[in-house]
Amino acid sequence: MALTYPDAPSARRPGRCWTIRVVGHRDRTASVTCSSTCAMPPRSRDLAALRRFAEAHVAAHARAAAVHHDAACWCRRQQCALHDGTRVNCAGGVVLVLRHDPAVGQVWTLTEVCSACAPLMPHARVMSRAVPPPAAPREPYEPLATASESGGPRRVPGGFSAPPGGMGQVPVPERRGGRRHGTARRRGGRTASGGAGG
Repeated sequence: MALTYPDAPSARRPGRCWTIRVVGHRDRTASVTCSSTCAMPPRSRDLAALRRFAEAHVAAHARAAAVHHDAACWCRRQQCALHDGTRVNCAGGVVLVLRHDPAVGQVWTLTEVCSACAPLMPHARVMSRAVPPPAAPREPYEPLATASESGGPRRVPGGFSAPPGGMGQVPVPERRGGRRHGTARRRGGRTASGGAGG
């Protein structure tokens, strides 16, 4: 699904971003923070354990976050600063990328971005992709009944009806010549059957 923003912000919901950090403190302890309101472990001197928790927490966010197919590119919102040397027009489907610089090793970022920006972002890998929205349900198809099945006029395109017979058969009108049936009177008051008029 192609992205047609950025000039129509109302057409798309804002792209989401989660940032998880391992933050050091003066007392030589560290803690894990999350940009969402998540429960975090207490401060600890075990930096390796906190990093494992941060990695597991990022993975949990990635599994729980169903990528929005109509999300605006978060990278675009940041003026594509992460790949400033390569400018692209946001396009393609929406993906969820994880950015983590192993040289720093203390920050993990999950963002919803477009497929054009994703490969240009350093230290990023695609975690999941947006699922296209379901197609609008179509009305169930009902085959037209034939004359033999319905016994009545056949329905034809355009809202008209055809005679019960086959195609090309036109009903022939009855002849109206000759005498009328019944008790039509002749001159003199006699009926057509020869009796006397009453």
